[in-house]
Amino acid sequence: MNKSVTPSLKLPNGSKKLLLHTCCAPCSSAVIEALMQSEIDFTIYYYNPNIHPVAEYLARKNESQKYATKLGITFIDDDYDPKMWFQRTRGLEFEPERGKRCTVCFDIRLAQTARYAAAHGYQVITSTLGISRWKNLQQVNECGLRAVEKIAGVTYWDHNWRKNGGSTRTAEITKAEGFYRQEYCGCAYSLRDTNRHRKATGREIIQPFPVDSLQD
Repeated sequence: MNKSVTPSLKLPNGSKKLLLHTCCAPCSSAVIEALMQSEIDFTIYYYNPNIHPVAEYLARKNESQKYATKLGITFIDDDYDPKMWFQRTRGLEFEPERGKRCTVCFDIRLAQTARYAAAHGYQVITSTLGISRWKNLQQVNECGLRAVEKIAGVTYWDHNWRKNGGSTRTAEITKAEGFYRQEYCGCAYSLRDTNRHRKATGREIIQPFPVDSLQD
């Protein structure tokens, strides 16, 4: 771990336990490093019913879990329910990236994170979603704040993980660890739109790998 990148962090309101929602190993890497450097007690919470297809979901989850095990961090693998996600985003199939569909998607994931936190004694939640330059940080934070509005005892930590070289450090750790780097946001619609753009620009489309190749 690089000890010089991130200054010591403190959880809001003097809280002691953090539930960290993560979307993938690359995005979580610099956040995890900062939390470990700051000696914050945290648990990784993996809840991403948006990821499509199942092969992509397994690739991202398995790599995140493997990295957590390497670092000795507790990893919670919550339910994968893509049918629910498709139902909740119905009518938003052609929304652009960072549009209304993404708001609904973040709401789903962060609301479930808040509910789990309340049920298991975590006072604070945050997410690695905002560290990506492809995401709207304000949009992510608004969803996080909305997730805890009606849940007593749980605070959303809107820390800007991009600051102090967070995005750069993410790229450095990803390269050093040899993480699988996904080529689209994660949902079926982002895969569709990414492949349309690739085809229009003469690039090969993304072909998800077989599920069998991801099983231990």
